[in-house]
Amino acid sequence: MSEFKLHTLETTPEGSKDILEGSVKQMGSIPSLYAVMAESPEILKAYTQLHQAFTATSFDSEELTVVWQTINVEHECHFCVPAHTAIAHSMNVDPALTDALRNSEPMPNEKLQALHDFTLVLVRQRGNASDEQLNTFYAAGYAPKQVLEIILGLSQKVISNYVNHVAKTPVDDMFKPFAWTKS
Repeated sequence: MSEFKLHTLETTPEGSKDILEGSVKQMGSIPSLYAVMAESPEILKAYTQLHQAFTATSFDSEELTVVWQTINVEHECHFCVPAHTAIAHSMNVDPALTDALRNSEPMPNEKLQALHDFTLVLVRQRGNASDEQLNTFYAAGYAPKQVLEIILGLSQKVISNYVNHVAKTPVDDMFKPFAWTKS
């Protein structure tokens, strides 16, 4: 059985080095997810680019958190739920929203509930949303642009959630206070 390596700056392939160095400068360390992904510079680059693109969408901090955590919880990602809880805290997202997402409880308002519900539609139905489901989402104040942006966020989360599943990525110390298991 082959185990996934947690790369350091000394062991990382050359194509991953810049991203890992940037992580050390920004966060003071290399998150385990990046350390695993570094084995393939292409996946590490794709993941970080998707993250940057998704955070530049029309969604505010709460909406980004709803999309990320809805997918993380649905995929039962042991790493990403705590990581995105920490990220939500750093973005000043109300902890009540994060707790509701982590515990599969109702969202604090109808618009965020519609975003949560439609994100689940896209995940569970593999993008096959009905006209009725789309119209319900639009009636909540969203538009086709946000449908496409959820798909962008989903593409980012599929990469990280699936990598974490196959690699059994260890949860970093900075995320351990937000450890999570599906109830």
